[in-house]
Amino acid sequence: MTAELPQTDVWNGAVGGHWAAHHERYDAMLADFDSALFEAAAIRPTDRVLDIGCGAGPTTRRAARLARWGRALGVDISAPLLERARAALLPNLWYEQGDAQTHPFPESGFDVMISRGGVMFFADHRAAFANIARAVRPGGRFAFICPQPVDAQSVEARVFGRLAELRPLPPDPVTTAAHRAMASLCEPDRLREVLADFSQVAIRPVHAASVYGSDPEDAVDFVLSRGPRTEVAAEVRAAMAEVFTPYAGPLGVRLPSSVWLVTGVRP
Repeated sequence: MTAELPQTDVWNGAVGGHWAAHHERYDAMLADFDSALFEAAAIRPTDRVLDIGCGAGPTTRRAARLARWGRALGVDISAPLLERARAALLPNLWYEQGDAQTHPFPESGFDVMISRGGVMFFADHRAAFANIARAVRPGGRFAFICPQPVDAQSVEARVFGRLAELRPLPPDPVTTAAHRAMASLCEPDRLREVLADFSQVAIRPVHAASVYGSDPEDAVDFVLSRGPRTEVAAEVRAAMAEVFTPYAGPLGVRLPSSVWLVTGVRP
């Protein structure tokens, strides 16, 4: 069996490059979850905020605005995404490239840690959260979102299952590595296990919508951009657009989605 591609290679290669090139689309896909995340984080004006897996930086920028007399640090392993993030800086905001599992954070240097879907990609989750716990002051808190287990009957699963039937693709080690990592913290028991250095851990579902495009054809263009650059027949494109059509409206193509919102406190 071939060893799985390291996440550093995934996010500094094709996947990271695609997220950087389409960062506004990916932000729109996740933006509906921001209200729940930031309400749980309860960032105060003087807080020092750590944003794990900050990507192109939208959540770090929001955190910096809320912590207007404090500061916000965004950390990510992806150089292409951080290049996008650094294009929009604030006086109390900065970014560092690194793996939060081993990054030398200042001990007790932060009041709150947040992450919008960036904590699943560690090689050793237990070690990563232990390192993050050292970075959060006693009494400090965290709030992050991560995927729930895949439900074969969910709208997203049915939509993308049908799209895969219309345009089958060969197995891709990069995509496989990203998908496996994405699902690595979907079970609540696993979350509690890796968060052993925190107390008052709470896990609750949050339901929102993921935006895939401005209209069905735009959504198809986005989905196709994530695969190999090969010609797709017009009739296949049209059939793929039909799959998205029931979920299209004035606010774009919106697929119902669910995540875990996880919170806790550093003892």
